[in-house]
Formats: sequence, C-alpha cells, structure tokens
Amino acid sequence: MDRKDAVELLKKYNQEEFHLRHAYTVENVMRYFARELGYDEDFWGIVGLLHDVDFEKYPEEHCKKAPELLKEINAPEEMVRAICSHGYGICSDIEPEHEMEKVLFAVDELTGLIWAAAKMRPSKSTKDMEVSSLKKKFKDKKFAAGCSRDTIREGADRLGWTLDELFEKTILAMRDCEDKVEEEMKNL
Repeated sequence: MDRKDAVELLKKYNQEEFHLRHAYTVENVMRYFARELGYDEDFWGIVGLLHDVDFEKYPEEHCKKAPELLKEINAPEEMVRAICSHGYGICSDIEPEHEMEKVLFAVDELTGLIWAAAKMRPSKSTKDMEVSSLKKKFKDKKFAAGCSRDTIREGADRLGWTLDELFEKTILAMRDCEDKVEEEMKNL
C-alpha cells in the first residue's frame, strides 16, 4: 500500500481543513514514534493518516464504517484493526493491544489538545511549547473541552508512560512535523 492511495482515500471522504490537518498531524506524529520505537515508519504513518477516514462523513458510525472504506485500498487487517482500536471505549470495542495501536490511541486526542494550545500562543506554534504550559491547558477542563482528558490519561497508562512523558514526546513529535503539515495544508 502506498501513501498516494491513502491520501486519495482520505480526501474522498474528508474535505474540511480541520479534519485534513488532524489527519496529516497524526500521520506525522505516528511516523515520529515509529522511528523512535524502531517500527515501519510508512505503515505507522498511513495508519495515522487514515485513522479518522470515516469521521467527517459518518460521525455516528465512526470506527464502524472505516473497515468498509479501507477495503477500497485493500488495507491489511493489521491496519484496519489499529484504526478501529483508536476509538476503544468510545465508539469501538476493539481494545488497543499492539504498541502501534496504543500510540495511536494515546496521541489522537492529545494532538488535538496540543494544536489548540499552540494556536493560543503568540508564536501559534508547538516549536516553543513546554510541557508545563500544556499541563496548565490540560487541567483547564473548559479549554479544548472536546479533547478527552480521560482518554489521554488512559493512553499514557496503556503505554506505561507518565502523562509528562506522553506530553513531552508528543510535543517533540509535533515540533518535528509542524512545517511538513503546514506544507501539506498549502498544497490542498
């Protein structure tokens, strides 16, 4: 499976800038973690890119419609399972078991929180964000209220990491890919 097919599938079912930005962000964060943890960067990236493939058009069937859509590109079962497991406890009963699934589960909500926090900064960037400032935003339940703090905590627990470790690693991953994501958004 190649990225070109994955991008075409993503864009077939997602047109809103918000959803595309999130997909490209999670793709590149997953690539970062794959490199750090010694896995196949391309595979992890495509899983991240397509994790919400069904959300924009089928929000009520999120993680249930995905397997059908992923058949269009002959996605392997491992990819389908990982994508569906990121909604565990919310819209899916597939529990994240493999390390890739646990990372996706942990970073999905967190990337949204980090991006929202970055937009509030004078720099509008993750490049100067520190864990301490993210922790303040995390504790403020009114800030980015749609980002589930419980899911983020559970994600850290599933990985065996502290919240601070998950925050730091994910901020570093988002710093690493911020320019690349901006370039993708310009090319829409």
